[in-house]
Amino acid sequence: MTDLHGSDICFRKFLGAARFYDAQVLIVGGDITGKEIVAIIEQTDGSFKATIQGRERRVSGREELEKLEREIADSGSYPHCTTESGMAVLSTDKNKLDGLFSQLMTERIKRWTELAEKNLGNSNIKCYICPGNDDRFEIDTVLSASSYVVNPDQKVVQLDEKHEMISLGFSNITPWKCPRDIPEDELGSKIQTLVSKLRSPENCIFNFHCPPLDSGLDTAPHLDENLRPVFKAGEVEMIPVGSKSVRDAIQRYQPLLGLHGHIHESKGFFKIGRTMCLNPGSEYSEGMLRGALVNLHDKGLKNYMLTTG
Repeated sequence: MTDLHGSDICFRKFLGAARFYDAQVLIVGGDITGKEIVAIIEQTDGSFKATIQGRERRVSGREELEKLEREIADSGSYPHCTTESGMAVLSTDKNKLDGLFSQLMTERIKRWTELAEKNLGNSNIKCYICPGNDDRFEIDTVLSASSYVVNPDQKVVQLDEKHEMISLGFSNITPWKCPRDIPEDELGSKIQTLVSKLRSPENCIFNFHCPPLDSGLDTAPHLDENLRPVFKAGEVEMIPVGSKSVRDAIQRYQPLLGLHGHIHESKGFFKIGRTMCLNPGSEYSEGMLRGALVNLHDKGLKNYMLTTG
């Protein structure tokens, strides 16, 4: 699965899917952190107020507050209880706000890695969690500190005796200039470095967060310089936004499988030569887990299925 964007419930479902599907390997393909803080402001009467997607919510009592916090966390955001004065400080001090965001982000990733180890640490199930282009570099330290979860970014890992996997959370440049957005030539260089370390590219999985260009797995709204959708014939124009470097590498080396994400609305599969490329899509804000169940055997790809739950 990919593009969790902080959703607590999707991560719990992801861990549960291991035994439900009898999987030997779990892979998160990037963009694991949330996008926003939702302030829960304590009122003078002891109640709490929050604005969620433009709608004001008020709750009273510890039980209702905890329920609201869970709801916010399940949607992928970070709940933060504060006061009116505390909110005023955050509104005027960008450094404090940015520091709080990093703190809440790393705390959730740490809790996730601990939960993964608690639930699956004594099993033979491998768990790989790769950052994506949206993710700040602070989380790499948290992932690396886990004794169970493995961060496979820019590494070669051995999934079993026959199959290697290389992973890359970076993307070509997006309109949002995310932390791991890099130019195509740099992206291609990173891919080439990884491929050069493989024993047998034909039996490898390319776990690249960014999908190959013009594959149908990378179709997204065309945005102008103000990040507003471009309309054509009365409808939002959709364009391919994937990576040319990723596509070139797949065409050249013909790995067994390509695992991708990045573009939430482009769920599907696409074949480049012998390589089957998959994007499970994402509906993290709805608490819906989208995934891809893949069966491999010694001679190649046995079968695959896109899942929803």
